[in-house]
This record gives sequence, structure tokens and C-alpha cells, in this order.
Amino acid sequence: MYVPTKIFFTKGVGKHKEYLASFELALRGAGIQICNLVSVSSIYPVGCKRITREAGLKLLKPGQITHCVMARNSTNEPNRLIASSLGVALPANKLMYGYLSEHHPYGQTEKFAGEYAEDLAATMLATTLGIDFDPEKAWNEREQVYKMSGKIVNSFNITQSAQGDKNGLWTTVISVAILLT
Repeated sequence: MYVPTKIFFTKGVGKHKEYLASFELALRGAGIQICNLVSVSSIYPVGCKRITREAGLKLLKPGQITHCVMARNSTNEPNRLIASSLGVALPANKLMYGYLSEHHPYGQTEKFAGEYAEDLAATMLATTLGIDFDPEKAWNEREQVYKMSGKIVNSFNITQSAQGDKNGLWTTVISVAILLT
């Protein structure tokens, strides 16, 4: 059974005339180009320790099969605003799993996209934990309800945004959680 024990977060941007090459450059920007990435769904494993990007990158080997949760977005439209964001919500109960959410919008600022992804992860965790909240309330109001419940200890996001290259090159943004044993 494979259950990750470590997690780190990274992000990157790439620009190139070819779509695939722009993605490769975004992977390089994130420092994970040497891995064979396998996308998984969005559960933050029980007991998984968050480590720094620098510490995590040192654990990677060329060609390694590496599980990740990735938000990815691309455009070749000049000046189009794109973002990729991962939201993370962690429960106070260390025996409970957390949530990650992927968001990949057009036209949203980095701040807005990050808050949206964080809200999404916290909302998924809140519904699992049975926290009573009004889904129509603004994120900052729901965030207070979540944290005051004592059941959600932390939420955050990692977000990358960029404007499409002015000359129409492909622009790719990625936000990634790397899961390691």
C-alpha cells in the first residue's frame, strides 16, 4: 500500500511557441521536470508532513514515478490572464485526512484564484466534518466559521498566474502538490 508521508508545493510558468514545450518549461520552473508525474485526486493523507520545496526537490530522482495533485492552465491568446491554484484545508484532528482542490481559471487575479481554491478545499473538508455553514456567505465569513468550529486548523493556497505572451506564444502555469513516501 502506497500512502505518502511527505508533501511539498511548487509552481511554475513556461512560455514557448509549442504548447507542450511551454508545459515542459513550467515544469522546469517548478523544479519537477525530471519526474514522471501521475495525477491523483485531492486527498491530503493522514499524517503527511509538509516539507519545504527545497527539501522535497532534493528527494526526487530522474525518471521517478511521482504522484501529484496539479492545477494547470494554458493560453496562446495575447495578454489573457490565466491562473492555476491549489487550495489546501487541514483538519485539527490529526487522524483525519484533509483536502486539496484544483482551480484553473481565466481572467482571475492570483489573489482571487487562490482564495477561491482555498475556499473550495475548506468547504469540502467542512462538509466531511459536519460543520454547519451558509454556502452563500463570502469566503472570509465562512473561513471564520470553519476555524471557530475548532475542526479545521489550517487552510492555504499555492497559486501561479501569468498573462498570455504578447506575441501569442503558449503560456502555461502550474501549481503542484508533490506526494512522497
